[in-house]
Amino acid sequence: MAFENLTSRLQNAFDKLRGRGKIDETVVNEAMREVRLALLEADVNFKVVKDFIARVKERAVGQEVLKSLTPGQMVIKIVNEELIELMGGHVAQLAVANRPPTVVMMAGLQGAGKTTTTGKLAKYLQKQNRKPLLVAADIYRPAAIKQLQVLGEQLNVPVFSLGDQVSPVEIARQAIEHAKENHLDYVLIDTAGRLHIDEALMEELKQVRDVAKPDEILLVVDAMTGQDAVNVAESFNSQLELTGVVLTKLDGDTRGGAALSVKAVTGKPIKFAAMGEKLDALEPFHPDRMASRILGMGDVLSLIEKAQAAVDEEKAREMEKQMRQGEFTFDMFLESMQQLRNLGPFEDILGMLPGMNKMKGQLKVDEKQIARVEAIVKSMTKAERANPELLNASRRKRIAAGSGTSIQEVNRFIKQFEEMKKMMKQFTGVADKMKKKAKKKGFGLPFLGKGGGNPGGMNFPFNFKPPFK
Repeated sequence: MAFENLTSRLQNAFDKLRGRGKIDETVVNEAMREVRLALLEADVNFKVVKDFIARVKERAVGQEVLKSLTPGQMVIKIVNEELIELMGGHVAQLAVANRPPTVVMMAGLQGAGKTTTTGKLAKYLQKQNRKPLLVAADIYRPAAIKQLQVLGEQLNVPVFSLGDQVSPVEIARQAIEHAKENHLDYVLIDTAGRLHIDEALMEELKQVRDVAKPDEILLVVDAMTGQDAVNVAESFNSQLELTGVVLTKLDGDTRGGAALSVKAVTGKPIKFAAMGEKLDALEPFHPDRMASRILGMGDVLSLIEKAQAAVDEEKAREMEKQMRQGEFTFDMFLESMQQLRNLGPFEDILGMLPGMNKMKGQLKVDEKQIARVEAIVKSMTKAERANPELLNASRRKRIAAGSGTSIQEVNRFIKQFEEMKKMMKQFTGVADKMKKKAKKKGFGLPFLGKGGGNPGGMNFPFNFKPPFK
């Protein structure tokens, strides 16, 4: 999980501030020593760490604690604001040319995921109702052109290629003309990478840049390489004058050094972050949301956006209506699980919920167990899914055989389902009360169904105890 180690270290540092009545220099120094070590262990650039700590100290020393805040919360607030500023302060938008097409040149070393990221960016633009053109200008890496063509087929996006015998400069020039003639909005040029930075690579990229006159020059770097990613970004920027950076494999980077260093070192914003292997796993980089994740405060806004994009709203509303009538069937359970799976790995989703980082040891999600539960439900007949009372001993034996599980597992799941059903009924009543109170006060509440601020009417079939009767 992204930033897992850093988040854990920072939370340990802030825990030591609890119970303090006033923030003084000694207290701040003690906390900042821990923060400094946490950042250095996360492979953040040394100078960046030094400047960051100095700014936090300057703001924190001598501040009286606000009535509504503990000293720990005051320091966390300052650290949060400085982290946001460190990573760029605001979302850096992708350029839009005054006259289409907008030309985006993708650069990077081999192995950073440049070609795949080019495809992901095309998918992102499709969602914005744009018409992109993929340009195969990497004529050196074996199968690079074929890889881009396969991505184009998957996305139903046109791919411009002149083979591997024409120069990348000529390919870029003709691709832009092709985009103009066919009224395409964006031209995404997938340039060649190398195993290391060399003069030949830079010279060719400069020639492509001079001909294509790109509105964006995006550098794709592997976040998992840590400080090396920052060094690569600095070298490319000095030669090409980048407009932004795309961090790939950020979901696999437990340290986070690249994300925290690249803007400060290069002066160029992180525009996108790739958080998975799927073609839709490219997100605009939000410094405020990333800072919130780093500090273990979750990222509810990104979770809401994921829900809006992935959840079938019509199905969710129908399910909500049935629940309000006291119905909760195995089919509804299965549908809920599938909708949740559309949001991504469960551990990543839990990580977006505030306070879940400290509980992740208790909330380990076993994907294999989830698959076994789904197999049990799918082994039931349509009548059995709608009416659990039909599940006698012989039927349960058949279901166990059909799902590759034991009778004990089937019995355990059915029992848990019945308990969940009771809880869902309780929760529906609680949610209604909360929504009525919220409506009177003029605001909505998340995850409470239609009218409660719920994106897509999503319902979570989790077995939990309502906070009050």
